[in-house]
Amino acid sequence: MIYEDILSVLEEEDRLRKIPDGLGGIDLISNDYMSLGSRHNEFTKEFIDRYGKVPMSASASRLLQRNQDEHNAFERKLSGLYCKSILLLNSGYHANSGALSALSIPGTLIVSDKLIHASMIDGIRLGHGDSARFAHNDMAMLRKILHKKADQYKSVIIAVESVYSMDGDTAPIKELIRIKKEFPNTMLYVDEAHAFGVFGEKGLGVAEELGVISDIDIIVVTLGKAAAGYGAFIATSEAMKSYLVNCARSFIFSTALPPSIVAWDSLMTDKLVGMTEERLQLRQISEWFRKELEKITGTKCSSESQIIPVHAGSAARAIEMASKLRDAGIDALPIRRPTVAAGTERLRLSLSAGLQREDLSKVLEVIKQI
Repeated sequence: MIYEDILSVLEEEDRLRKIPDGLGGIDLISNDYMSLGSRHNEFTKEFIDRYGKVPMSASASRLLQRNQDEHNAFERKLSGLYCKSILLLNSGYHANSGALSALSIPGTLIVSDKLIHASMIDGIRLGHGDSARFAHNDMAMLRKILHKKADQYKSVIIAVESVYSMDGDTAPIKELIRIKKEFPNTMLYVDEAHAFGVFGEKGLGVAEELGVISDIDIIVVTLGKAAAGYGAFIATSEAMKSYLVNCARSFIFSTALPPSIVAWDSLMTDKLVGMTEERLQLRQISEWFRKELEKITGTKCSSESQIIPVHAGSAARAIEMASKLRDAGIDALPIRRPTVAAGTERLRLSLSAGLQREDLSKVLEVIKQI
């Protein structure tokens, strides 16, 4: 079978993926950035007391669902935080693929950073508009594309992430806003998946930290990372929300999030907003770890966040490094092509607020030995 042949090639190239099991050491894998997920038992009683009778299933899409009390209440809560209209979706993948495919219509140009997430890429591919890409964080190239093409389209959308999931670096959001304002009919679309909970006074992301939430047309946030829940939401204008309700196929044709999950998301968001000390702790240990890692590798770390890559140079080497860390009681998985480009294979270390310097000192010692 052709599929077995493909699997054989992946195995030969050290790219065959398997669902990991038996992990249980120092966690540098999950996206539980604020360590809320590891503390879920602390909130069980409060959740039951507040939401004990909430239904476990939606049983239909939002457009057909009867009981939407939790969905509506959570959207209102988020709207109060962002001062924007909010639309809940089933996952970050649903949000990006649904929104971008709906926005990508004839007469529209989507210009995206080359390192955007697969869900954003798929959304653009599913649409019927035109697209172009600029080199990662290359604002000169973005301007060049817009000067050449923008006036040929009714609408232009610049699509980026605020914190990039593999390198941990950030987009120049303020410069992107300036560029957006230079070109008529241009919108800025920002995925804050890896920034929500971590950046900003209330944990609303890089946009909040920079004070530019109102300048970004579409903000996408996932609830399955720092918020330790499930689902996603889009913060945008009331008109854009209505457009997505009517045109985003991932919203229209998916069974809605269970009300119980939405209730949990709401409770976790309440906790997250108040985690100022934990955000400071995560920022401090991330800065310290990056500096210590640079001493070992002798190279500048690309990261500006809690996501820290350790480059291996090949898939085989990345697997070997992950294996040695696991032997030392440290969970860190290899990242290989096609997630990253050939030659940039790595370990992606994902730090969380619950880690202490003693934990990370052990990690650094093992990396130094490797």
